Amino acid sequence: MEYFEEMIDQKLDMSKVRDRGSKKWVAMMLPEHVAQLKHYNEVTKKVPRPDLDECDLDAIQENIDIAMKRNVDLEIKTWEDGKFIFHNGKITRVDLGRRTIEMEDVFKSFVLRLDKIVDVTVLG
Repeated sequence: MEYFEEMIDQKLDMSKVRDRGSKKWVAMMLPEHVAQLKHYNEVTKKVPRPDLDECDLDAIQENIDIAMKRNVDLEIKTWEDGKFIFHNGKITRVDLGRRTIEMEDVFKSFVLRLDKIVDVTVLG
């Protein structure tokens, strides 16, 4: 009984305990379970598309105009499939007929659709 009392009196240092997390349970899981957990994690990480009002759209348009006139870099934040994607570069062309913006950065040029843009920040 003395041994147990000594163990209780000693403070256990929990910082030295390293738990393996979910790795220890993976061996007991079926591949179907793992697939369902991955799917669940993807669904829960999705962010709903932000609702933009007229003020937000005006600010986006103003920042695009400023970046084109000054020929400076800007950061465009787009929303696609529940995720935000950031694009940096300079605007080379705006096509209102196709509703696209053509941009180029140091490595490549790319096209963004106007309806996917949720925020624009002028960097220069």
